[in-house]
Amino acid sequence: MVERPASALKELVENAIDAGATRIAVKLAGGGTDLIEVTDDGCGMSPAEMALALERHATSKLPDDEIDQVTTLGFRGEALPSIASVARMSLESRVRGAEGWSRVVDNGAVVSEGPAALPPGTRVRVEQLFGRVPARRKFLRSPRAEYAASLDVMKRLAMARPDIAFSVEHDGRKALQVQGGETSPERVAGLTDRALAENSVAVDFEREGVFLGGVAGLPTFNRGVADHQYLFVNGRPVKDRLLIGALRGAYAEMLARDRHPVVALFLDVPADQVDVNVHPAKTEVRFRDPALIRGMIVSGLRRALDEAGHRSVQRPSEAALGMWTSEPVAPAPQLWDAEPSAAPAYSPAPQYNYASVHDRRPSFSAPPPLARAEVAVEPVPQSVQHPLGVARGQVAKTYIVAEAEDGLVLVDQHAAHERLVLERMRRAMSEDGVASQGLLVPEVVELDEPGCDRLEARVAELSEFGLDLERFGPRAMLVRAVPAALGKGDVHALVTDLADELASFDEALSLKEKLDHVAATMACHGSVRAGRVLSVAEMNALLREMEVTPHSGQCNHGRPTWVKLAHGDIEKLFGRK
Repeated sequence: MVERPASALKELVENAIDAGATRIAVKLAGGGTDLIEVTDDGCGMSPAEMALALERHATSKLPDDEIDQVTTLGFRGEALPSIASVARMSLESRVRGAEGWSRVVDNGAVVSEGPAALPPGTRVRVEQLFGRVPARRKFLRSPRAEYAASLDVMKRLAMARPDIAFSVEHDGRKALQVQGGETSPERVAGLTDRALAENSVAVDFEREGVFLGGVAGLPTFNRGVADHQYLFVNGRPVKDRLLIGALRGAYAEMLARDRHPVVALFLDVPADQVDVNVHPAKTEVRFRDPALIRGMIVSGLRRALDEAGHRSVQRPSEAALGMWTSEPVAPAPQLWDAEPSAAPAYSPAPQYNYASVHDRRPSFSAPPPLARAEVAVEPVPQSVQHPLGVARGQVAKTYIVAEAEDGLVLVDQHAAHERLVLERMRRAMSEDGVASQGLLVPEVVELDEPGCDRLEARVAELSEFGLDLERFGPRAMLVRAVPAALGKGDVHALVTDLADELASFDEALSLKEKLDHVAATMACHGSVRAGRVLSVAEMNALLREMEVTPHSGQCNHGRPTWVKLAHGDIEKLFGRK
């Protein structure tokens, strides 16, 4: 039950919630290994109840001896004696209208007890967790990592109870503070991302006495890891595989496999329909009718997202809509001797020469082709010269259609360019380092404190990739420069995803593996996006670079970047063979 400071903190705060507290204040030191203090204004305990609560397998939370009807978050007699056996615990409590009482237990032995002066409620102080159990203490992670885990626990508990005010202080600095009486959407947005309020839909679904509520982020509002999914069953934070699988199924057709939604779902199930005692820490549950629960989550989320209408996808711009009614007429084509003034927008690698591919149309003459034939101003390239063929067009603003000597080639422009950018960054790292481009005005990216801590610890490594970061207060990072290869990208999304990636790294990973993760994340943000119209010159330049780049047959996430339909395959489709 007591695996690390975060697990001890969870038990203590759940006790405070069960006591009917309206305000809960937490103080931590050294990530929780040196100090955990939880103060609440709940119902308090009498001296006799305090003595009982510190006995193993004793509880004051069991109604009428019916264990299947437990509605509280835990059993006081499980957590308190377990924590007190591996730390020094000071337990102080006062029932309204009575005197306060204190009891001190040092690694399982009661060392003192007596009157105490405190407001109504309970204060638990845990010092030097595992101080006398070095075999356990040496396997704890760094204070910064333990603090991040503790803060995550507090966020989840605070989301479950928006009616309660919570505060967290770490090493003397306020890390979290929320007021009571908030609505669930307000509380969730305040603890995750303030932009979630404008990029989410409310979930409200009921079936056969089971209620599903909460907040679901739009598919376009996603993150690089699944750490931003908060699931609750009867007010209890859980990490249940059934619920996670149902959530994945609900977004399956709307998100790439490497992207994850931001959601907070609250499931209310009759007590006799769910077993909350299948896990010591009660983070997993078992449902009597799992098919009903899974179906509810999938149906409820999809209905909420469908009702959002156009909010679940990007609306076309007014200019794009106007193209349906009017189309500018281009002047007669004319040959130009000069090179185009600018390189293709996706910035091909400088060592490859694309001068043989010219887009001779003047830049002011017309927008990109609008699904119509164009007058040829130079001979059509011969596909026999190139393994991936030559570009013949673009489908759905995502796939390049090329003709090769032996068949038809389809290229995913985002996946392909993502791999190209990654290989460029790897080459640059092995040579002189990745060139950076300074921002005219540094950008401030707001994150949670653990995210900033993780980035700050990797500032030197990230600078080798051309990303110049600087701490800007407890919950923000200042971006002064970005890798030149990324061009104009979403700096906020890049830094946010990097913080998420660093959180998911295992400490056992080698430095090279960690740097590869960072490079892959940067490459994804610097690549040509699906939905962008490319000129013929850009498409052919992309194909030529793919032919000379290692590993260009797959993207950074293992998906293919191109597929080929051989002439024989095409003939079979039309019944010619």
